[in-house]
Amino acid sequence: MDLELHQLDRRYEALRTTSRERDSRVLASLARDGQQLPVVVIAGADSDRYVLVDGYKRVRGLHQLGQDLVRATCWDLPEDEALLLGRLMRSAEGESVLEQAWLVRELSERFGLSLEDLARRFGRSPSWVSRRLGLVATLPDAIQELVRAGKLAPHAAMKHLLPLARANRKGAISLAKAIAPLCPSTRQTALLCAAFARGNDESRAQLLAHPDLLLRATAPEDPRKPDDPAQQLARDVGAVGGIARKALARVEGGVVQHLLPPERARLRRSAVDAHRDVEELVSAIAKETSSAG
Repeated sequence: MDLELHQLDRRYEALRTTSRERDSRVLASLARDGQQLPVVVIAGADSDRYVLVDGYKRVRGLHQLGQDLVRATCWDLPEDEALLLGRLMRSAEGESVLEQAWLVRELSERFGLSLEDLARRFGRSPSWVSRRLGLVATLPDAIQELVRAGKLAPHAAMKHLLPLARANRKGAISLAKAIAPLCPSTRQTALLCAAFARGNDESRAQLLAHPDLLLRATAPEDPRKPDDPAQQLARDVGAVGGIARKALARVEGGVVQHLLPPERARLRRSAVDAHRDVEELVSAIAKETSSAG
């Protein structure tokens, strides 16, 4: 069936994190090949409205492309069962613990399912369900919104910002908002949280104002990054000396004695040229460094 985009009720969009990379891939596929798979909907309360269960990235992509219609398949299922089945369909993408927690809370609050009901439907224990509900209750909403928007990694928020929020809720929110524009990795988030936790008021203020400075200062050296000219010069001069010592060892080892007269003549000329080149190099370095400092 074909539906107009305005007929879709996208009430469950907040149960999934967004990703610019994934959205870009879907958008490129839609632009190139059109919509290949239908989205999944169930009938809404109004006769001309449908609740979108699966296919939020496709709908966002079609909207960006200026399309009005979306191809859909309608499940004849209760809403809670449709949500759980939709989750199983997306299992190949993987889901974060936060996304699990959002779905558990939605099913608990909207449909009044008990811990035992939720545990049975997810195939988990009641304690598993309880931990998910506790997670969304403890992690500040402001941080969850940043995760949902794809600006903070779910694992980073759970592993590093959640413990910080338990100790300093206001500070954790301020730090999350400060670092979100950087879209930090989990490793970078860990570094920033640790620096904030052990800092004083002044250092925390500096970190919140310029979190990028700490990341730049602690960034590992990229082995693919070329050396600057000064490093290249130092390496070249060192190589000249190393080659000279290696050649001297061969001379002292008697290699020259095995050369024919024409080969000895060529070697002598090469040695004279090398001597001249090295003298010029030493002279130029001495001249350039004589006034250094």
